[in-house]
Formats: sequence, C-alpha cells, structure tokens
Amino acid sequence: MSERTGIFAGDDPFAIARSWLAEAEKSEPNDPNAIALSTVDADGLPNARMVLLKDIEDAAFVFYTNYGSAKAQEIDASGKAAFVMHWKSLRRQIRVRGVVEKEEGPQADAYYASRSLKSRLGAWASRQSEPLSSRSSLMADVAKITAKLGPNPERPPYWGGFRITPVEIEFWADGAFRLHDRFRWRREGSEKAWEIHRLNP
Repeated sequence: MSERTGIFAGDDPFAIARSWLAEAEKSEPNDPNAIALSTVDADGLPNARMVLLKDIEDAAFVFYTNYGSAKAQEIDASGKAAFVMHWKSLRRQIRVRGVVEKEEGPQADAYYASRSLKSRLGAWASRQSEPLSSRSSLMADVAKITAKLGPNPERPPYWGGFRITPVEIEFWADGAFRLHDRFRWRREGSEKAWEIHRLNP
C-alpha cells in the first residue's frame, strides 16, 4: 500500500469523508452534501438520482426519503446501494458501495422535526414517484394536510431514513495530466478490517 499523506491521511475513512465535506461546505455554492444515489430495479436496470446526505456517522452514511419512492422500493428489494459525492470546487469525489438498513427510530423523528414546516407537510402530501395530474392538485393536497395536521405534524410512517454501511469507499482527487490520486478502502463486512489500495487513475 502506498503511503497516504495530506488529504488522504488517516485510519478512519468516515473521518476523512467528514473532513472533505467540511471543506466543501466552505466552497461549494449549492448543496455540498448532495450525492448521486444509485440503486437497481427488479430487472437489474440501474437507477440514479440526487439526494442529500444528512449524516456521516462513525460507520455509515444516512439520508432520508419517502419509503414509497422508487429508490426506497429498490433498496428494500436488494438491500444494497451506491453513491458518489462530487465537488467541482475541490476537484474531489467520494464513491461508496454498501448494504442498507432503515432508520425509523428517534433519529429519524429528530431529523424530520428539524425540517421546515412546509417540508414536513410536503412529506405528508407527496406520493413520491407516483404519477401526478398537475402541480395544482399537489398544492391542494398540501393545503388539506395543513388544515388536518396543523403546525406540528409527526413524521409520516412512510417517511424515514436509510443507513448505508459501506463495504467499499473510494477517495479520488484530481491530478495533473489526468494522473488522479485514488485510494480504495474495501472490507468483506462491517466487522472486518479495511484493506486500502492506491488505484491507477
């Protein structure tokens, strides 16, 4: 294994990821925590979309969504997902592949409560990924939900978090003449030790 120095130094990939995200928060103009989340449908056809990463824990990455959405159904079926987090301002990216479990407890309740009221009501009104006749019908549903639930709605039972526990993390940084720096952390399971390798660009 090549020596890792500078932005790649450290024995904890989650600490490195948090450090990179903290740097990006100072330079990225919009949504430095955006990730391109990839799942696979029942036919094996990949799906990708942007979502917001909400937490980098000691051993996992967490985002939130509607459990009726296409991504949630595909995650439920496979138990796996991947994502890439890319920062143009830093010329860096992090790629993650892993197994997924739901976060439906107090942590999900706390994050839901921290969102703006309109976002909380929107989570109740939206039947995410299902066909919608018009935007006005969606706004009408939001108005009905607002009248019904009031100013402090509880988290919908069909809305919560997903925790991705990686089996592979790759840290990538742009290099001169397209000779990029890449380090891949890989393990067989969450209890196993990481194997770290420098990859060809």
